[in-house]
Amino acid sequence: MTFDLKIDEPHPDHRADGLAQGVLGHESDRPDGWLKVAGAATYAAEEQADDMLHGFLVRAPKIGAVTCPNLDAVRAMDGVRSVLRDPRMIRNAAQGTANEAPVQGVDRAAYVGQPVALVVAATFEQARHAAQALVVSVEEDDVPVLPDTVTPEEPEDQNTRIGDLDRAMSEAAFKVDAIYTTPSMVSAAMEPHAATAHWDGETLTLRGSLQMLKFNRNELADSVGLDPKHVRVLAPYVGGGFGSKLGISADCVAAALAAMELGQPVRVVQHRRHVFEVNTRRSETRQHIRLAADAEGRLTGLGHEALVSNLPEEEFAEPVIQGSHFAYAASNRHLGMKVARIHRPAAGSVRAPGESVGVTAFEVAMDELALSAEVDPVELRLRNIPETDPESGKPFSSHRLEAALRQGADAFGWSRRHAAPRQQREGEWWIGTGMAAAFRVNMVIEAEARITLTHDGATIRSDMTDIGTGSYAIFGQIAAELLGLPLSQIDVQLGDTRFPPGSGSGGSFGAASTGTAVWLAGMEIRQQIADRLGCAEAELTLKDGVATVANQRTTLHDLLSDETIEGHGHVKPGDAFEKVRQATFGAHFAEVAVSDVTGEVRVRRMLGSFAAGRILNPRTARSQCHGGMTWGIGMALTEELTHDRRDGHAVNRDLAGYHLPVNADVPPLDVHFVEELDDWAGPMQAKGIGELGICGAGASILNAIYNACGARVRDMPATPDRVLAAMPL
Repeated sequence: MTFDLKIDEPHPDHRADGLAQGVLGHESDRPDGWLKVAGAATYAAEEQADDMLHGFLVRAPKIGAVTCPNLDAVRAMDGVRSVLRDPRMIRNAAQGTANEAPVQGVDRAAYVGQPVALVVAATFEQARHAAQALVVSVEEDDVPVLPDTVTPEEPEDQNTRIGDLDRAMSEAAFKVDAIYTTPSMVSAAMEPHAATAHWDGETLTLRGSLQMLKFNRNELADSVGLDPKHVRVLAPYVGGGFGSKLGISADCVAAALAAMELGQPVRVVQHRRHVFEVNTRRSETRQHIRLAADAEGRLTGLGHEALVSNLPEEEFAEPVIQGSHFAYAASNRHLGMKVARIHRPAAGSVRAPGESVGVTAFEVAMDELALSAEVDPVELRLRNIPETDPESGKPFSSHRLEAALRQGADAFGWSRRHAAPRQQREGEWWIGTGMAAAFRVNMVIEAEARITLTHDGATIRSDMTDIGTGSYAIFGQIAAELLGLPLSQIDVQLGDTRFPPGSGSGGSFGAASTGTAVWLAGMEIRQQIADRLGCAEAELTLKDGVATVANQRTTLHDLLSDETIEGHGHVKPGDAFEKVRQATFGAHFAEVAVSDVTGEVRVRRMLGSFAAGRILNPRTARSQCHGGMTWGIGMALTEELTHDRRDGHAVNRDLAGYHLPVNADVPPLDVHFVEELDDWAGPMQAKGIGELGICGAGASILNAIYNACGARVRDMPATPDRVLAAMPL
C-alpha cells in the first residue's frame, strides 16, 4: 500500500502542530555532521577497491576538430591500461532533470577544456603523467565566444508585454533606466566532482558526487547504452553541489565506460581546473531594467530584459526575470529574455538560478528609484507589494514580504540610518547601510520514501541526497514526530537508487518534496497502528515509543513484537501550482565600510529575515541562510569567472584566481524567520529555503556601498577599482 498525495488543494488541518513528540520544528543536530568532521563519512573519491584503476581526463586546448596522433605511444607507457576516445563520452555535464544523455562525442571540441579522452592507469600519478603526454591536435573553428558578437535567440515563451511601458516611462514622475551586468560564476563546491565505477558484467554500480539520483541513473544509462535497471547509483554523502552536480558529469560517464571495458573498478576525480570548465557555470548577464513610478513612488511601469549565453544545443537559459514576474505590482510591464549561442563552457543551474542575479540587479534599481523619489527603500517596497500575481491575477498561496521587511528593519535598526550618502566616516572609512527584498519561486516535485517500523525503531529509505542541506536530520525529525520515537531510534538511509526515488537536491524543493513523502509514509504507518488498536488515526497519540488511545497505553514493542510495519509515501505536484502563485520572501540588510583611499569594501554586519513556510529545523534552515548570504557577499564583491576574449576559456579556473569570500570577509550573520504556514505547500506547510538567502543579498551590500560613499556600481562585482571609479571626487 502507498499513501499518495497530489497537491491540488490547500491542507489547512495543520496536523504537525498537534503531534506529541516535540522534535519537528525544533533545532536538531545533523546526524551526518559528526561523521563528516571525524572523516567517517566517505565521499565518491574515497571509495576503496583492491584492484582499483585510476582515470584522468584529457581536455581540448582549442575549439574544433580533435585528433590524438600519439595514442599508441601513450597506451604503451608504464602502468597505462587504456586511453579511451569513446564517442559516448559527454561534452559537458547534463542539465538538471535532463533524464537523458547530454551532448556526446570526442571528435569535435565545442569549447576550450572539453573532455576528449580518458587515460586509465594503475596509479593516479601514472594516469596523470600519461594524460599530460597525450597530444591533442585541434583543427581550429572560427566560432563566437563573446555574447555581444552574435544575434541572440529570443524565446517567445520568455517575452511578456502588458500595457504600454514606453508610455509609462515617458509619463513617470520618477524613473530608472539602467543597464546592470553580472559575470560568469561557478558553484565551486568544496568536494570536486568524482566517480568510482564498478562493472560485474551485468550491473554498473557508480559511486558519484551527484544531486538527483533518479535522473542521474537514467542519464548515465542512456550515455553508456544500458537499461536503467542495470545501473545503480550511490551518493550517500556529497560535499556540496549548488547545481553543478544536478546532472551526470563527465567523470561519471568516463569512469563507467572504462570500468565496462576493463572489467575493473575505475575512479575518476576532476582536477579543480576541470571543475571550473567541464561542469556548468552560471551565465553572465546583461540586464536592462526600467522602472516608472508616480509621485508617491508607486510603480506604474516595470521592465526587465536580460541577455544570457549558452552553448549550442543546450536548452537551459539562466531565468533572470523569473522573480520579476511577481515581485512588484505595475500595470505596464515588459519582461524578456535573449540567449546568445557562444562557445564558452556550458551554462546551467547555479544556486538559485534566475533570482540570484535577477533579483540582485532589480533590487539595486529599486534602491535607485527610492533615492530619486525620496522614499525610504523599505517603504518603497511596502508600497509596491502586489495583492495578487501582477500578471496572471492568481492569488498568492501566502505572501509575507511585508512581515519580513518590518521584522528585518526593526531588528537591524534601519530607522537610525542616514538616508543621504557620505554622512558617516571613521578615519578613511565611509560607513553606510543598505537593504533589499528577497524573492524565490517555490516548487514541489514528485518524490517517494519508505519507512520500515520494527519494535527497535524506524528506518527511512529514499534515493534523496544530502548535499550539506540537512536531509538526514529533517527526515529523521519528521519520522520521529509522526511515530513518537526518539531520534536515536531513527535510521535515515539516503543516496541509493535501489531505494524509492526521491526528489533529489535542487531548486530548494528537497525538504518539501521528499520530506512530504516521508510524512506520508509515516502517516500510513500511523493508520496501520490505529487499525490495530481499533481507533481513528486522529485519535492516536504516539510518544516515547508508546501508543495511547483514550486511557489505554500500549508500547510499540508489545504492539509489534517481531513484526514489521511499512509505509510508503508518494507525492506529486498537482493543480495547486495552476491555482495559486507560490513563492518565498525575505529582506536583507547590510552595513559596510568603504575605504576612501583604496576602494576596499568591508561588510560589517548582515541581517536577513525570511518567510519560507513552516521551518522544520531552525538550525539547518539558519545554516542555509548563512550560506546564501555568504554567496551574496561573493556576488557583490569578489566572484567573477573571467573568459579570454579570444577563445572563451576560463582564465581564473581555480580557487587561487576565483575569489570566494573567506572567513575574514564574512561578518556575523543574523537570521530571523517570519512565522508562516502555507496550506498550499502540502501537509507540513513547509516551503524551500536553501536558495532564498542568496536572492537580493548582494544588492543589500551594493546599496550600502552607495549609502556609504556615493559609488553606484552596476557592473558586478564591486571590486576596489570599480568602487573608486564610481566614487564622487
